[in-house]
Amino acid sequence: MYNILVVDDEKEITDAIEIYLKNQNYHVFKAYDGEEALEIFAREEIHLVLIDIMMPKLDGTSATIKIREKSTVPIIILSAKSEDMDKIWGLNVGADDYITKPFNPLELLARVNSNLRRYTSYSKVKETKENLIKIGGIELKDESKEVLVDGEVVKTTPLEYKILYLLMSNPNKVFSIEEIYEKVWKEPAYNPDTVTVHIRRIREKIEINPKEPKYLKVVWGIGYKFEQ
Repeated sequence: MYNILVVDDEKEITDAIEIYLKNQNYHVFKAYDGEEALEIFAREEIHLVLIDIMMPKLDGTSATIKIREKSTVPIIILSAKSEDMDKIWGLNVGADDYITKPFNPLELLARVNSNLRRYTSYSKVKETKENLIKIGGIELKDESKEVLVDGEVVKTTPLEYKILYLLMSNPNKVFSIEEIYEKVWKEPAYNPDTVTVHIRRIREKIEINPKEPKYLKVVWGIGYKFEQ
């Protein structure tokens, strides 16, 4: 059974989400501000976090930053439609996905399920010989899911790793944003703009100058490629 932490200062929302998740046999922990969320996260084994942005004591983006410092578990932001900048900021600081309020319960469950599938697949230790991909100073060790830049390990989220693996496995091949989303998220491209945010985060980790990337390049009007 997976443990899901639901964080929102509106009790009605956390209670409703708890009902949806329990119907899918998930175990739910509830918190009503960022500080309480961090306390629960520290003492319980949490597999996924659903978190609101605007909360008292400690907001959702600050809590996301602190969680991401210690863990790669999926984090899904709950955000009002009018808060586009908050959603972008949340993705930039480490969230994997977002759901707008008011949300469709079926969409929420679909996103929880898909993020957990990706996370458990990413975390599973393979018993095969390590698959190494190396282009320039960038190395991917697929068995351990490690990314090395000039010999130094850099921390990536499961989604960042999967995007990097897709592009480095197909050097010089151009993928559209929609193709990247569908291959990595394993679902239709509902939020293709999310790819752009993740690409930006990857560049910040592997490029000397993210504004003038050496490896992860945009092909204007088409998509992205990893240049060999």
